[in-house]
Amino acid sequence: MTSVAPVAAAKPGGPTPKKGGAAGRPSAAAWLVAVPFLAFAGTFLVYPTVLVLFGAFQDSNGAFTLDNLKTLFTGVVFDAFVRSIELSALTAVIGAIFGALLTWAIAVGNPDGMLRRTVVAGSGVLAQFGGVPLAFAFLATVGFEGLVTKFLRDNVGIDLFAGSAWLFELPGLTLVYTFFQIPLMVIVFLPALDGLRPQWREANASLGGTSWTYWRHVGGPILTPPFLGALLLLFANAFSAYATAAALVSQGSPIVPLQIRGFLTGEVVLGQENLGKALGLGMVVVVSIAMGVNVLLQKRVAKWVR
Repeated sequence: MTSVAPVAAAKPGGPTPKKGGAAGRPSAAAWLVAVPFLAFAGTFLVYPTVLVLFGAFQDSNGAFTLDNLKTLFTGVVFDAFVRSIELSALTAVIGAIFGALLTWAIAVGNPDGMLRRTVVAGSGVLAQFGGVPLAFAFLATVGFEGLVTKFLRDNVGIDLFAGSAWLFELPGLTLVYTFFQIPLMVIVFLPALDGLRPQWREANASLGGTSWTYWRHVGGPILTPPFLGALLLLFANAFSAYATAAALVSQGSPIVPLQIRGFLTGEVVLGQENLGKALGLGMVVVVSIAMGVNVLLQKRVAKWVR
C-alpha cells in the first residue's frame, strides 16, 4: 500500500514566490520579448521627440536661438494654438457628454445583452476610424456633392453649404472629430461605471438615503475623477490629431498640426523646419500637461475601480 507524503500547508502571510529572476527582476526571455516594442517606441517616439526638443532651439544654421519659441506667441502661429485648443476642448466636451450618456445606457442594461456587445464592439472600431477614410466618408455624405447634401437640396430645398464651406473649416472639423471622440469616451468611461457596485446603492437605501443622496455622496464623487480624466484624454486625442484634418482641409492651416505641415513641407518659404519643431514642442507641452493631470486623477480613482 503506497503512502502519500503530507504536503506542508502554506503559512498565511508567508513569503510569496517572486516571478522572474532571483530578485524579482524580469528574466532574460521577458526582456527579449520586449525588445521589438522598445525598438519601435524608441525609433518612432523617443527619437523624434529628441529631434523636436533640440531643433526647437536652433536656427536654420544650427546655432542656438530662442526666436522659434518667441514666434509661438505671435501672429498666425499663436492663433493656430488658440483654435486648436478651442477645437479640442469643444469636441472633448461634446464627446464626453454624449459618450457618458451612451455608456450609462449600456452599463445599466444586461451585461451580456446584444446592445452592450454591439456598442462596445462598434466603439472599438469607430474610435480608431480616422484619417483619409473618415474624411472621405464625410465628403461622400455631407460634402458639396454628398448623398445627404444632394438629397436635401433636390427634395427638401435645403442647401447645407449656403453661404460658407463650413465642412472644410473649424465647424466641419468639430463635427468630424466628434465622430471618433464619442466612441473613445465609451471605451474609457465604461470601466468606471462598471466599478459602481450594487452594494453601495443598497447600503445607501438601507440607511434611508434617496437617489439624490446616492449620487451626491457616493456615485458622483467616484465618477467625477474618471470623467475628468476621460475628458482630458479626449482633449489630448483631438489636439494631436493630424491625418483627418490634413485630408479634409486642403487649403489654409487653421490648427497647429497643419501649421507644422506647412513649415516642414512648404516650398514658398524655406529654412523654417525648426520653427515647425518649435510648434511640435509646444504641442508636446500642452499634451503632457493634460496627460499629467489625467494620471493624477487616475491614481485618485484607482482604488474604486479595483
